[in-house]
Amino acid sequence: MHRNQKLYDFLQKHAKQISDEWYDSIEDNDPTSVYASSDPVVVSTLREQNLDFNLHLNQLFAEKESAFWGPFRDWIVMIAKDTAHLRTPVHYVIREFGRIRKLYLHYIKEFIQLHNEEIKQKDIDLWNDLINKAFEISIQVFAEEAHKNTQKKLKIQQEIINELSSPVIMLANHMALLPLVGDIDTTRAKIILENTLRQCASKGIAHLYIDLSGVVMIDTMVAQQISHLIKALNLIGVKSTLSGMRPEIAQTAVSFGISFEGTPIKANLAQALALEVGRSGLNNHL
Repeated sequence: MHRNQKLYDFLQKHAKQISDEWYDSIEDNDPTSVYASSDPVVVSTLREQNLDFNLHLNQLFAEKESAFWGPFRDWIVMIAKDTAHLRTPVHYVIREFGRIRKLYLHYIKEFIQLHNEEIKQKDIDLWNDLINKAFEISIQVFAEEAHKNTQKKLKIQQEIINELSSPVIMLANHMALLPLVGDIDTTRAKIILENTLRQCASKGIAHLYIDLSGVVMIDTMVAQQISHLIKALNLIGVKSTLSGMRPEIAQTAVSFGISFEGTPIKANLAQALALEVGRSGLNNHL
């Protein structure tokens, strides 16, 4: 039977000692790690969290398993969302769980030696298995939360990158410029289409200059997306002018019958804007 009041009382009595031994033996100089912090508030919180972990873990030997694992996992999830731990590389967290587990197994061994005649080998094996299971769950939960946090950050960063990859720059008289730079794949082309339509509608743009001089190469699907962008802009009342189309891009469009008929096309941005300069006072706003 996994429950043992004497073992529970023994571990509760030594919970603070286990926690102190763990913290006092930490060796970590990485400034990104919560374990290397010298901030009194961070240190105090870390000590409290570790002691609380010990107290929660000790309940494993006082409660039924069915009543223990759910609340224990929920508590681990809560602690795993702690900002200081999320900033700490996950392999450091795993390292510290390993050191705490080693301390626990040591104290359980000490308890067994004190009560050797009362304890059966099957009980010892069960306790060790339960401790290992508890730490495996703890490590898994922390790894999962670290992964979720990383994915969240990557999503935010990608949204920023996507927004910057298709900047609609206001000029004058409800005109704007969309300078496209770098490689454009199908995914980015779709993002450009969506962002451009949204920005043109929200900013009340009447004429958009799309400059391709910074684009080295695009494939057929991307050329089609640019064609779709121009058509979609036309549907919301925005005129388009293309500029800076490289020969390779023009060849791709012609080879696959992608037409930009009806769309003014200029060799470069300067030529595209030349018609507006003077007529609209655009040069005073550039």
